[in-house]
Amino acid sequence: MSQQADASQCGGVVVEFESDDIRDARAKKARSIPGSALIYLKGPKFLIYVSGALSMWGDRMWHFAISVFLIELYGRNLLLTAVFGLVVAGSVLLLGALIGDWVDRNPRNKVAHASLFIQNISVTVCSIVLMLVFLYKQRIEQIWDGWLTVVCYTVVIILADVANLASTALTIAIQRDWIVVITGYNRGHLAGMNATMRRIDQVTNILAPLAVGQVMTLASNVVGCGFILGWNLVSLIVEFFFLSRVYRIVPALSVKPPAMEVDEVYFERRSSQGEDNVAPPQLLTEGNCNTSLHLKEMANLPLCFQRFRWLVSTCKDGWRAYYRQPVFLAGMGLAFLYTTVLGFDCITTGYAYTQGISGSLLSLLMGVSAITGLLGTVLFTRLRKTYGLVNTGIISSCLHLGCLLLCVCSVFAPGSPMDLSLLMPYITFNSSIDFGGMASQRQKHTNSLRGGSNQPLLPDRSSIHWTNNTVLFDNVPTGTAPESYISIILLFLGVITARIGLWSFDLTVTQLLQENICESERGVVNGVQSSMNYLMDLLHFIMVISAPQPQHFGILVIISVIFITTGHTMYFLYAHKAQKKRRLDT
Repeated sequence: MSQQADASQCGGVVVEFESDDIRDARAKKARSIPGSALIYLKGPKFLIYVSGALSMWGDRMWHFAISVFLIELYGRNLLLTAVFGLVVAGSVLLLGALIGDWVDRNPRNKVAHASLFIQNISVTVCSIVLMLVFLYKQRIEQIWDGWLTVVCYTVVIILADVANLASTALTIAIQRDWIVVITGYNRGHLAGMNATMRRIDQVTNILAPLAVGQVMTLASNVVGCGFILGWNLVSLIVEFFFLSRVYRIVPALSVKPPAMEVDEVYFERRSSQGEDNVAPPQLLTEGNCNTSLHLKEMANLPLCFQRFRWLVSTCKDGWRAYYRQPVFLAGMGLAFLYTTVLGFDCITTGYAYTQGISGSLLSLLMGVSAITGLLGTVLFTRLRKTYGLVNTGIISSCLHLGCLLLCVCSVFAPGSPMDLSLLMPYITFNSSIDFGGMASQRQKHTNSLRGGSNQPLLPDRSSIHWTNNTVLFDNVPTGTAPESYISIILLFLGVITARIGLWSFDLTVTQLLQENICESERGVVNGVQSSMNYLMDLLHFIMVISAPQPQHFGILVIISVIFITTGHTMYFLYAHKAQKKRRLDT
């Protein structure tokens, strides 16, 4: 079925994705025009790149700094950080569909401006509160028997959570909707913009935490709060101006179809596919009757219950819309990739510290991983142009899984602290230490850190993107040198090389969602996708909390690979169905 037919079925504007030949012809013509560089700098793509870079830089600084601030406020205890991570993940999980529905039902400029304003103002106010707490912490602790401190902590977490929700809405609006319209529904241009945005995100993911970390280290936490405050105010003005200009120079952004109910979209899809076993008039009549009865029931309820029931109904309809998408399996496959410890987050860095890896070497490895991530974006554009989008996902999945086999091998390689006796449920802690001479000898270099390695983990999330939190482990002593470095070398070799396939796969699924979701449902479906990502991410933290010791890490690696394999298997099923449907259509 063509993209034009899909758009008309969903109540959206009729669009048709252009081929790469047309794109190359236009690009060649554009290069022949004098002053094309100036035209590009004033064009919507460049403005979106600059706006996105400012937004991503601010997000990365804030995500890094808020974790450090909460630890400093609570006496170097990770409780507040854990609570913050739980609140952020839970709020997106519960409200993802509502955020997406709000994006669908409102004009694009209103959504972008409101999300931008709420996000930056929330971070600004939160920074002011943090500055006051850092400056007058002793006085605040003496007011109301210390309860004012609890109030301040609560306000900080709530404001940070509101900023994250607004950032989620802005990401859905710009990166999942605006750029599709800006590219004129051209597949080649869309792939290029997606890859460029991801490259910007990769660079800011490394540089932004380093920048704000240096400010906090060389100056103070108060100066760090002021730096973030000033950045957000300047960024708010610049991004507001750039997004407003993009909205003016791209008239198609002002044309937005009304959001349709899920049942209406589903009925139109079924009728267009020739499913005549149910008469259309009967379905419409029954639906209208159900709708009228539903409205009557809603009218008899108090206003607060009406609003609550509407919210629940919207969430339910959003999840139903997500499930009925043709790219449902591809989206679920991407979500499953979040349940993993094989990323450059605080979990992996903490484990590396227990294995005698220095902080400077970890920083170098993170830089190399950023380069391989950039290579993944380049690989995506090349593969998509040569083999097509669906086949690009298959190749990327195989590459990702193949590299992760090195991580599995690291579990059983020399130098691995994994203790298989942990699989035996009825062995006590003391007996597990004495279980066999070889097991105790392999644990020797990690037992001294047993207390420090059992700390809660920092839930800092950004779509499959990891934030550098290694500064939080500066005061943790590194472990004694292991018997062999083969295990840790294989682990990081697998993690670093796997990022090539990971980012190529991520971009593939992102573009599949952009191309195959109806314009009237882009917001709600991507909102549910964000909820699924956070849900699977929560599972990964629960998994780590259940097995926090370095000796457990090998088991976590195996479980992570199982989840990742399951996710890629879901994509393979989607690819099989898509290719089968294409053969039937031809």
